[in-house]
Parts: sequence; structure tokens; C-alpha cells
Amino acid sequence: MTFAIIKERKNPPDRRVIFSPEHLAEAQLAYPNVRFIVESSDIRIFPDEAYRKKGFEVLDDVSEADVMIGVKEVPIENLIPNKKYFFFSHTIKKQPYNRALLRAMLEKNIELFDHETIVKKSGARLIGFGRYAGLVGAYNGFRALGLRDGLFNLPKVETLADLNEVKSELDKITIPNLKILLTGTGKVAFGAKEILDHLGIKQISDALYLTSQFTEPVYVMTDVMEYAKRKDGKVGEKYKFYKDPTGYESNFMPYAKETDYFIAGHFYGNNAPYLFTREDAKHSDFRINLVADVSCDIDGPVASTIRPSTIADPFYGYDPQTEKEVAFDAENAITVMAVDNLPCELPKDASEGFGETFLEHVIPAFFNNDEREILKRAKITENGKLTKRFSYLQDYIDGN
Repeated sequence: MTFAIIKERKNPPDRRVIFSPEHLAEAQLAYPNVRFIVESSDIRIFPDEAYRKKGFEVLDDVSEADVMIGVKEVPIENLIPNKKYFFFSHTIKKQPYNRALLRAMLEKNIELFDHETIVKKSGARLIGFGRYAGLVGAYNGFRALGLRDGLFNLPKVETLADLNEVKSELDKITIPNLKILLTGTGKVAFGAKEILDHLGIKQISDALYLTSQFTEPVYVMTDVMEYAKRKDGKVGEKYKFYKDPTGYESNFMPYAKETDYFIAGHFYGNNAPYLFTREDAKHSDFRINLVADVSCDIDGPVASTIRPSTIADPFYGYDPQTEKEVAFDAENAITVMAVDNLPCELPKDASEGFGETFLEHVIPAFFNNDEREILKRAKITENGKLTKRFSYLQDYIDGN
């Protein structure tokens, strides 16, 4: 079997890669009878020569490989029929902009494995760039605060070499007396938490957060059962909520009345209640004036996220009264950071972290008869059809 690390072709360019030269060398050592090849790329964070030094072939044409491993969507014209592909397809939520891509993979008899669908039996994700999205997202929120309020001037993450440099920059600043809300308990949220903890900001309980004021910055890390509640007044159950969130409503406003800076690190499931609506944001008690929306669901659960922002231009303002975009530092605006490809700002660390987990969970499945059924659960298409697990996408493919 031959695996190919493929070139990223999506614009804007993404410098990440699934395997660093070191992790690919680890894979080769663990599976000496397997062939790993690398498609030449002039944008990858690790240059071609770094792979050659580890003994790998770097080729302009990798079409001989059986398994193609990338990060972002492969353009339709570059898809090779009858292959296995791993990448973030952005189709499992029926994203309209990638319907043609999924159709093309069916037509070309491609087996698609989406990185988002590589999960445990419980449904929890095994791999991803979530930690790095949380790290960069939280940092970017503080960068926006510094620029908006004239407090400090943090450099862009993309100008820094790695996570160590990011943390060194944070060591130079002082955070004012803020109340910070962090939603979520997954990899994204824990990445953001890493930044808050590095800054020495104290974590407090939900009860204390909602009832007290402080003379120093504090944060609360809150789970879905705190900011969503059952409509019938009964106690909610987290895993039942994940399966069926109907019957729940938002309980976010008590937090919104106490929060200055909101870091959205949660996963938002279909049909779940919105955290706050445009009407909520108009309320005179709505205190949030800075949002780092790492989850970045547009016109969705975080009403101020009306569009994604970019690494080049990461901040904009949302005027709650007019519901329009304004300057990020406009008076009475909510400052929004909603970059939807945050890990791209930290490509070296993100690639190294991803490769480690991919080598641990995915590569072995090809050689142990998929004993944990990781590949079986992750596979979206096979033999020109959707797999049973992803049959719900049929109406999406049909254009309905």
C-alpha cells in the first residue's frame, strides 16, 4: 500500500500538512513495508527538502498512491478516480458550497474519509486541529482588545515561529479587570483555556461568576447544560441533548449580563437553541463587547457573527441596534473575531500535533483489520454511493 501526502491547492493557501517529516519518519519506522511518498509543494510549512532528508520520495505526480492524505478540500479537477482520500470535506453539515465536490467524489468512485468523521464509538472526535484553533482564537481576541482599547499591541500569530513565541508575547501584556466566558469542553475550548491559564487569569465557578464582581480578570468555562435548559423545567442530560436538542432553550442571557469577553469554543449541533439572538444583543443588560468566535457558525448561535473574518483582516464590529457591520473599534459595537481557519496561523505546531494523533489512531487501522472500526465509521462514500452512516446526505446530493 502506498500513502501520499498531497499538496494543498485551496485558496487562500494553507501551509499545514498532516505529517511533519519527523512524524512521517515515525510512520515509516512503524510500518517498514508501507510506502510513503510526498507531493512537491512550495507552500507547505515543511519544505520538500526536509522530507527528502528523511529518505522520502518527493514527486510532482503521486497518482500511483492508493491513499491520498491532505488537509483542505481537493479541487474537483484534481481528484483522482478510484482512490481513498482523507481531508476536511466540509460536507457533513450539508454545506451548500461543497455539494458539487461530494457529487464528484461519488462519480469518480472515491472513498472519502473526512477528518471530522474520525471518531470514537461514542462519537467523540479522535483527531483535529481544535486545540490550535482555540489557542489562536483566544490570543486573537486579546489582540483585538489591545488594539481596540489602546492597551497593548500583540503581533499577529502568523508572524511568530511557534506556540512558544505566542506565549512569550502574552508574557509582555497585562489583562485589565475583565469577566471572560468560555463555552465548550472539547479540544477547542481547552486550547483557549491554555491561553487563559498562561495569562494567570483565575478560573471561577459558574455560581460565583453569575453573582459576583471582581477587582481582577476572571473566567468561567461553561458546558452546554449551563447555557441551555429544558423548556419543561426538568434537569437536562448532556448526551440526550446531543442526540436531540429539541425541547431545550437558551439559558445564555444570565452569562451575557456578566461577561465582557466571550470565547465561543463550543460545538453547535443542528437544531440546538441559539446562544444569543440579535434581539438578545439589543437588550440594555447585554454586556458582551468582545467575541472570539472560534466555532464560527455564520448567522447562527452567536448573533454577532454575521460573516467569517480572515487572517489578513481578522476583526470587525457588529452594531446590535442596526444589526449591521461597523468598524471593529466603533462605539457601542461588539468587536468580533471570527476567523474560520485559525490553525493556519500556527502551521508548524498544528501539523505536528495532528500528525501525532493521525499516526496513533488512523494509520494502524489499515493494518489491524480496522479492529476499532475507525475507518468504517469515518468512511462517507464507497462504490459510488454514500455509506449507511452518511445516508442522511442523499437529499443534499440530490439538491433538495
